[in-house]
Amino acid sequence: MPAIVTLTMNPALDISTTAECVGPTDKIRCSEPRYDPGGGGINVARIVRVLGESVVAVFPVGSATGGVLGGLLDKEGVWTRRIPIDGATRESFTVDEDSSGEQYRFVLPGPRLTRAQQEQCLVMLEEVARDARFIVASGSLPPGTPPDFYDRVAATAHGLGVRCLLDTSGESLQRSRFGVYLLKPSIRELRELSGDDLADEADRLAAARRLVDGGRCEVVVLSLGAGGALVVTAHSAARFAALPVAIRSGVGAGDAMLAGITVGLARNQPLHDAVRLGIAAGAAMLRMPGTRPCRREEIEMLFHRAPAAVSVDGARIES
Repeated sequence: MPAIVTLTMNPALDISTTAECVGPTDKIRCSEPRYDPGGGGINVARIVRVLGESVVAVFPVGSATGGVLGGLLDKEGVWTRRIPIDGATRESFTVDEDSSGEQYRFVLPGPRLTRAQQEQCLVMLEEVARDARFIVASGSLPPGTPPDFYDRVAATAHGLGVRCLLDTSGESLQRSRFGVYLLKPSIRELRELSGDDLADEADRLAAARRLVDGGRCEVVVLSLGAGGALVVTAHSAARFAALPVAIRSGVGAGDAMLAGITVGLARNQPLHDAVRLGIAAGAAMLRMPGTRPCRREEIEMLFHRAPAAVSVDGARIES
């Protein structure tokens, strides 16, 4: 079985297109749409596959929309385990405005999963991940799912001796209390979680260190967008510069970053090299239009350009 298993509780069929101008009332004529499988863990799985590693994506799926999503993953060579549900898999819609270069993203809430369907997702995850090394849980929770659901995912990973990497937001991030190996919040998400402004690096370091010291996770990878990333463990903190690239679309960049980190860890790279691979994957994704995945050659090229980590607190950067 693959070393990496991803869980996407609220997958989406991503539709992307372009229009000359986006505005109210009038019909907006769009270009031919592109369809991609989406949702946090699915996005991670696609980039893991791009990087040449095997992966299994676990997700609930329903309706014709879900059938299209699953078929697209089959074409990309991503192994899947799907939990049938009654509701319709959601769609998300991205429009790039040609006249301004702005991007408009419309995200629907997704279907409501029954308690039995939620349990089936956990059972399937446990079955598939028995021989895995990493479980990546990423994305929002669908309506009706308890906000502490990811704690149960972390507990499942712990019971299997598997490391859990988590990327979520809102109440599901607030209610993630224990058992995660690596947590990847954005600066906005860490502000919401800590209740502080986090105006400078010292505040950000302190907020991240509280998550580690409180047992929520062992590693915090704080994504700072154009400011790069801050990686904090119990004994060290390091700053990673961003790679300057021309941005075409922000869709899936954070998931690509998490995919690169996971692949690096699966290849037994030191943590700081795994984060550099993640930064390279995220930067490569920023250069792609719409929702299409980036290319392995570009990730590898950017990885070789990624600056080394710089210690923030004077401690040795951990491997």
